[in-house]
Amino acid sequence: MPSRSSWSLYVLAALFVGAGVLHFLRPETYLRIMPPALPAPRLLVLLSGAAEVAGGLGLLVPATRRAAAWGLLALLLAVFPANIYMLQLAGQLHLPAWALWARLPLQPLLMWWVWRAGR
Repeated sequence: MPSRSSWSLYVLAALFVGAGVLHFLRPETYLRIMPPALPAPRLLVLLSGAAEVAGGLGLLVPATRRAAAWGLLALLLAVFPANIYMLQLAGQLHLPAWALWARLPLQPLLMWWVWRAGR
């Protein structure tokens, strides 16, 4: 039976792979929260989705786990402005502002989880 840390790693990897795949299946969802100052929004959505899939799969391979974790940490930093922008659009997106505010502190927790997985 896998250890608790193995389960944590599998869940984390599945979270990133699943989120990354959604970038390809539903790009319009991500395009809506792309800050307008960023160039080539569709390309950025697809690249970030590919990075999530690659990072999630990379966590599962011991030889690439550390690099995957660093890549995912960089990605999480890079997409944080989209989370802020999404909060600004709460009314237009028909999402409760409290949920978007609650999401912001989850980003550092997710980063901690990724960092722990990459050690």
